[in-house]
Amino acid sequence: MIFRITLPVLLSIVFTLIVFSGFTEEDTTNQVESFTISTPSFVLRGIDFTLEITAVDSEGNIVTGYGGKPAIIGVKERIDGRFVPIERAFEDGTLSIENAVVDHSGTLSIEVYDREQTIRASRDLRSIPGVLSILPPLLAIGLAIILRQVIISLFAGIWLGAVFIYEYDLLGGIYRVVDHFVVNALSTPSHIMIIIFTLMFGGLVGIISRNGGTVGIANVITRYAKTARGGQFSTWILSFMIFFDDYANVLIRGNLMRPISDKLKISREKLSYLVDTGAAAVASTFFISTWIGYQVGLIERGIVQIPWAEDAYSVFLHSIPYFFYSIFSLFLALFISLSGRDFGPMLSAERRSRFEGKLIRDGAELPEDLTESEVLDMNKPARWYNGIVPVVTVLIVACFGLYYTGVQALQEAGETAYSLGDIIGSSDSYAALIWASFSGCLVGIIMSVSQRIMNLKEALDAWFNGLKSMLLAVVILTLAWSIGMVTEELNTADYLVQMLREVLDPRWIPVLTFIIAALTAFATGTSWGTMAILMPIVIPLSYALGVDAGLEVADQATILYGTVSSVLAGAVFGDHCSPISDTTILSSMASACDHIDHVRTQLPYALVAAFVGMLIGDIPTAYGVSPWISLPAGIGLMLGVVYLFGKKVEDRTSS
Repeated sequence: MIFRITLPVLLSIVFTLIVFSGFTEEDTTNQVESFTISTPSFVLRGIDFTLEITAVDSEGNIVTGYGGKPAIIGVKERIDGRFVPIERAFEDGTLSIENAVVDHSGTLSIEVYDREQTIRASRDLRSIPGVLSILPPLLAIGLAIILRQVIISLFAGIWLGAVFIYEYDLLGGIYRVVDHFVVNALSTPSHIMIIIFTLMFGGLVGIISRNGGTVGIANVITRYAKTARGGQFSTWILSFMIFFDDYANVLIRGNLMRPISDKLKISREKLSYLVDTGAAAVASTFFISTWIGYQVGLIERGIVQIPWAEDAYSVFLHSIPYFFYSIFSLFLALFISLSGRDFGPMLSAERRSRFEGKLIRDGAELPEDLTESEVLDMNKPARWYNGIVPVVTVLIVACFGLYYTGVQALQEAGETAYSLGDIIGSSDSYAALIWASFSGCLVGIIMSVSQRIMNLKEALDAWFNGLKSMLLAVVILTLAWSIGMVTEELNTADYLVQMLREVLDPRWIPVLTFIIAALTAFATGTSWGTMAILMPIVIPLSYALGVDAGLEVADQATILYGTVSSVLAGAVFGDHCSPISDTTILSSMASACDHIDHVRTQLPYALVAAFVGMLIGDIPTAYGVSPWISLPAGIGLMLGVVYLFGKKVEDRTSS
């Protein structure tokens, strides 16, 4: 009897518990106590930012079962160029709006309600005018041109950005320059590796300057480079021998060719121009350089957003013929070198050097201390191999490091078949460069000591003096990276893109992309940062507008290749022209040229190559002209410019 009574009771209890627990679980998943609102620390008026709202319970956990549609006040959403109220529902307890915008400046309040207005959350958000984001780099560029003091100019630009970021605190902005931007710039592993490589290579230069290696190399090369034209051509051709990295290209060629160019009375401005032009232009277009892995990775980020059959590396290879600025700038430098002709400020600099014997202008400020590391000891035996072997060691170890780290990374990823492009793309270029520079120093010391040219103490002193000569370079590089961080936090590039991205005909996208990339790189001083920002934006943009315009697949491919190349070439062009660019600064350093003089004399040549690239390359090819027609036409036009506008340096009667 007890069993018969108990069993139904037990079944009822179990059923009740199951039902109750089900209701309890459902109620728990919908028991939202509040919302959390996530935004950047500040935003630019009218520029997109990401707004994220989450529904949380009393313990702060996300309520994944919540799917309500909240009321959001104080912020809108950009759709088809219009600012509209946000009307979206939560998905799994989260609401993310990537194209959120605010339409006025100042401190505003973002408020979120549920439809019953029983749950409310708010967050204050500071909005500043978008135009302020371009003022810090403009200030740095303007002061650099006016004062010709790079460090002061960079510091002023960073300070102004810090003032905008930290609520217009004029005094506090000074300290933010140091404790935020400089510290963060030096805490980035890749920046530390670049500094180490720069210092190590400076040490190597110090060694081969003291052991007679530099004099030996100069004696060998000047057997063939007996004229200013020969010296300039040697500097130009070396850019293709050091193809794997722009930093290595600049430092090796600048330091190697400076004694030779000085002997041939080539101005420091001309040397720094040849060094700068042949660095990024070669590294960005050579199919196995360290740039390529970075560029292919950025292209991949854009390709995955569109239905395109090619992989990123194939897109890059197809875009190489469209690198009009890089190709034309290299040919312009070649024609300038071989013709003996110059125009603009460079003509005056060359005539000053050739006829007055002044390698630099009166009052010029050299960007590094040459009193110790660059003194050539003429009493040492001038053996060319004491200079060549350490430099070749740098090249060999760098290539080995790229191959080794690339293969290792691919094997760890489980890859069994890979091409040389895959290896370079997966390599750790910074580690390879550190290994290379250290190996070069080690070989230089061993060779100097083993031949009894210097004892160990003298060799180490020469190495240390070389390190000290690069200290100013490290300071300026650190400030250049810092102002890059300022422009990133201020969303400078986003503002420029937002203002310039509206186009109607997709055929104009390549040339407009080139202009946007150039302006962005010029203002920010970083070609890599420019590429990282623009590539994921312009690839899907060019594809979408091409589809909307009803273009054939072949025409869409042409627009795509032209757009990809325009990002890369435009970034290099802007980098060449910007006085706050790290590679431009390094070119001045390695060539021992006044930095502003370098920028001022190089700018006309860069503008000519860019203008011809747009006029003969970007625009016609977008309308169907083959790049293999544009390339020879542009190269011929460059030659015509040199002979039409250039004047012979030796022709004193026309000065």
